[in-house]
Order: sequence, then C-alpha cells, then structure tokens
Amino acid sequence: MEKQREEMRRRASRERQKRYFRKRVITTLGLLLVITGVGVTAAVVASNKKKQKEQKKGTVETIADPAVNEVPEQQEQHTQKEEPKEPEAASWETVLAEANLLAAGYDYDGAMETIKGYAGYESVGELTAAISDYETRKAECVPVDISTIPHVFYHTLVVDPSKAFANQDTDPQAVGNNQWMTTIDEFNKITQTMYDEGYVLVDLKDIAEETVDENGVTHYQEGTIMLPPGKKAFVLSLDDLSYYHSYDGYGYASKMVVDENGKPKCEYIQDDGTTVVGDYDAVPLLDKFIEEHPDASYHGAKGTIALTGYNGVLGYRTDISYQTVPEDINADKKKWLEEHPDFDLETERAQAKEVAEAMKANGWKFASHTWGHMKVGEASMERLQADTAKWKENVEPIVGETDVIIFAHGQDLAGWPEGYVAGNEKFEYLKSNGFNYYCNVDSAQYNVQIRDNYVRMSRRNLDGYRIYYNSIGEEDTLSDLFNASEIIDPLRPPVPRLH
Repeated sequence: MEKQREEMRRRASRERQKRYFRKRVITTLGLLLVITGVGVTAAVVASNKKKQKEQKKGTVETIADPAVNEVPEQQEQHTQKEEPKEPEAASWETVLAEANLLAAGYDYDGAMETIKGYAGYESVGELTAAISDYETRKAECVPVDISTIPHVFYHTLVVDPSKAFANQDTDPQAVGNNQWMTTIDEFNKITQTMYDEGYVLVDLKDIAEETVDENGVTHYQEGTIMLPPGKKAFVLSLDDLSYYHSYDGYGYASKMVVDENGKPKCEYIQDDGTTVVGDYDAVPLLDKFIEEHPDASYHGAKGTIALTGYNGVLGYRTDISYQTVPEDINADKKKWLEEHPDFDLETERAQAKEVAEAMKANGWKFASHTWGHMKVGEASMERLQADTAKWKENVEPIVGETDVIIFAHGQDLAGWPEGYVAGNEKFEYLKSNGFNYYCNVDSAQYNVQIRDNYVRMSRRNLDGYRIYYNSIGEEDTLSDLFNASEIIDPLRPPVPRLH
C-alpha cells in the first residue's frame, strides 16, 4: 500500500514538471510565431492596448516576461487559421526534453519511464542514448545522511525596507520587522548562494519512509534521498503566510493571488494606492528560481507553508470571526471590516482556496502553525484543544488535510533527545488529530528524530536577527549555509537584542 502511495506521489511530481515544460514549449513556439508572422508592429499595438486597459483599471500587473503573455488579436486569428503541424521528429524531441527536465531534478527513473512511454523509442538513437546517460547518472548518486539535513525557514519577506525598518526607536512593530523578517534582496542572495554551494531542496516528507501495517497503522523510518556526490539536501518552510493586519503599511505584500497563467503570485499595494502583481514574496521567487534552475529541487520539491488562522490565510479574511464579530474581536479586525463593508466570508474562502490549489499544484505543501500562533509548551490542554478545533474548522477546508504541525514561538512538546514518550498528553492529543510530522525552532545545525510513530525536525530561522549577528561576528550559526556579511541587506539597521 505504501509503495503504491509513494509511486502516486512521484508520478504527481513528474506530471507537475511535465506540465511546466509543455507550457514553456508552447510559450516558445508562440513567441516564434509572433516574431515571424506579425512582427514588431503588432507587438507594439498589443502593448498599447494593455496600457490603456491598465489605465482604466488603475492596476498594473507585473509579469516576468511581457512578450510571453502579449499575443495580439491578429496573431491569435492567424494562429487558428494557419497552425502548423509539428513534424514527427518534434514529438520525440519534446519527449526527450521532458525527460531531461525530470533528470535535472534527479528523477532518473521518471525520465527513463517518460522515454520508454514513447512508441518506437528503441529506434531513436538520441532516446536510447539518453536512457544510458540517465542510468549512468543514477548509478553515480549516493544516499544523503538524513540526520544531517538542515531545515531553514523564513517569515513573510520585506518588499520595502524603508517602510519595514523605519522608526526603530519608537515603533515596536518596526523592531519586530527588523528582528524576524528577511528582505527580498537577502532571500534572493541566500537562494543563489546555497544553490552555488550545492544545496538541493527536498520535501519534508522525503526524509522519512512511511509503511502501513496490516492493522492500518502507519510506521516511520529513515527515507532514502539519492543525490550526486557533492550535493547537499535541505528542507524549507515558511511561517505565517497570512499577511496579518499588523503588516499593513510596512512594505509587505498584501495577499497571494493567481495570475493569468495560473501561477501563484503576490499583490503589492504601492504608495499611490495602485496594486501590482508579481514576485513579492518567497513563493513566487522560489518558483521562478527553480524554473530557471530545475537542479535546485529534488523531484520538484518546494516548501511547506505553516499557516495560522486568526487573521485568515494567504491574505484572505477567512476566519469565522469576521462574520460573527464576537465581543472580543480585536481592533485590527474591526477596522478592516469597517473599511470593507462588502465583505463576504464565502467569497474570501473561495478565493483563498483557489490560490491554495494553485500553490499545491506547483509543489507547495501546507502545515498547521496553530490557529492562534500559540505557545504549545505553555498552553493548557483545554486551550490546545480549542485552538486545534479552530484550525480544522477555518483553515483545513481551504488548504486541505495535513499531518504536519510547525510550532510557533519555537516551542515544543518535549526536549531533545528524549522525544515524545508515552504519557505526553499534548502529543497524544495532536497525534489523535492526525499530526505525524512535528517541527520546532532550534539554531543548531540540524536535529532530526524519526521514531516509529512520528517524525520530528528542528528548524533554523534565516531572519534579520540571525543574519545581523552572524554578519558582525557575534554568532556563528549560519556559516555552513552562507556568509552573512555578504548577504545582509545594506538597508537593514542594527538589530536590537531579544529581551
């Protein structure tokens, strides 16, 4: 049963990569047709039409490559009338390109299956040579030491440091922004540096192998991750992708959206009130990087997103409290409701679910971060139970079921290395609610604990606090990943010590 589930998961990963490649091929063909069939004049006409449309809407949508998306009306008609038939050779070339994309992500079995699914591949020298190459590369791979895989995480990224970090002496929110948040500039530098150092992103669940016994009980043991010599695995997660009300006006994106190509992007509200759509947070930035560097990801892995629920999710106000408006509703929610008299809970939830589905289709996973960003170590059992119920009622229907919980505030249910032993009431409660993977925060390089009935992994915060104190030499907790002095954003002020 478990082998079947694992194979289904691998196939889904391969299909995502295949869909991405097909879109890239179609885009390239479309560009060639525009260049040869219509020329520059039609492209300029299309650009002018777009500008007129944007001026009417008061909104500008930023896209990675405008030429890819601007297909003039004349060209669409021309393509429909004179769409060329691809020569037979292009078919096997397309298959080979799809297989190469899978192999770039170290899925050599998937690459070989793709080629062998092409009728008559045996008679095409390029295809048989590719299979031989994949077999050689697969044989050269070595297993990763699961116990030494680091797990790094970020909060929502800062788009505009001049807003996020202003007034450090008088604004507690600005101080928190400086301590806990990473800027887009820092994120991009870290991503590139870790890639250059041979780090490959793996999924959290790649670290463990799940088996189900005859009684339907799931058991866990170390997984097997095979990478070329010199490559190093790491796990990534993101906290609080809810775009809290407290972020308003501080230079963050306002929500996740789906663009016209079905890709997850972010909205960002500019000073003049117009909204732009683009790569304004970690999700679209990492998606773009992996599109350009498919060998940065193992089998198409992305990250795990840990969501709270009290302000909704992904920038949408999906919590029931926005509709019921209880007496103890906080001032931020009350102010937002006053500013949005047309608020409709079901509309918000439907929009959030659409975004979540697009993110999952792109390889992202979701986890609980507790509904109220609670400190699980200090909380009573009654509060933990109430919080879990709120998460399952308000968040799970939007992002789907998950068996991963990522604890807030760095707290946990037990210390290392004793782990979660029999009689740990909170663990047993969460386990009974379907949680099998548990992550906390620990500045140690790595802590991985795989027991028969759960998987546990500590995380390292790549935030302003760690980057700053590593950059000035007062800490050495990041040097295995990157040189913080080369990463730190020049617009980041000195970071206050934690109290």
